[in-house]
Amino acid sequence: MTENMQATENQATDNLGQTVDDAEIAKFAAMAEEWWDPHGKFKPLHKFNPVRIEYLRNQICAHFGRDPLQAEPLKGLRILDIGSGGGLLCEPMCRMGAEITGVDATEKSVHIAKSHAETMGLQIDYRYTSAEQLVEAGEKFDVVLNMEVVEHVADVNSFVSASSALVKEDGCMFMATMNRTAKSYALAIVGAEYILGWLPRGTHDWKKFLKPSELSGHLRNAGMQVAKITGVSFNPLQDKWSLAPKDLSVNYMLMAKKS
Repeated sequence: MTENMQATENQATDNLGQTVDDAEIAKFAAMAEEWWDPHGKFKPLHKFNPVRIEYLRNQICAHFGRDPLQAEPLKGLRILDIGSGGGLLCEPMCRMGAEITGVDATEKSVHIAKSHAETMGLQIDYRYTSAEQLVEAGEKFDVVLNMEVVEHVADVNSFVSASSALVKEDGCMFMATMNRTAKSYALAIVGAEYILGWLPRGTHDWKKFLKPSELSGHLRNAGMQVAKITGVSFNPLQDKWSLAPKDLSVNYMLMAKKS
């Protein structure tokens, strides 16, 4: 990439707001072509996807008093997926009846997501924008999904604040990230990136991982309260992820409501 092209790209991301980290955007832009390859650089996310989709469906339905086993349990709900990438969450949410909007600060990922959705015959509103710009536009959603994003932003407090402002008064927000512990460093950094090669080296910065107490503090500052939290663990023998409600030492997901 030439210096002029790099400058243009940086200027574009600068316009998205202070929470966008140019270095993180560059990482995902370099991998964007592989979003829908289950054996590519996003293989761990493909394996993780079933457990988080089931968790989201069940918790959203419980919050809004719906039957998760209905054909379209999320029908009529307006859902936002921040950091939607190639659409790994948007597409199943759409199939469950949601009016889904996916936003991402990596323009290449947005184009790939749009193309894949069209191929699948799905109507999904994908946008190259940020949470901050949506707030400025006065957008509101029943549900905001913030999955595996917060550890990649430049300003956590501002990002959580902007994301929370997009939640309707009776709505909810889901977040997923990694805890900053010795175990997460060993498994998510040393193991996943350096030994097993599940992810490209440098995908994650352990210093940007958030302890549950820290994330809860950011949410409280934004007028949100954690309602539920669960850990998620990987079983190498079964080669699958599962919920681990009492183990928050590495991966965890939470649901927050307006306080």
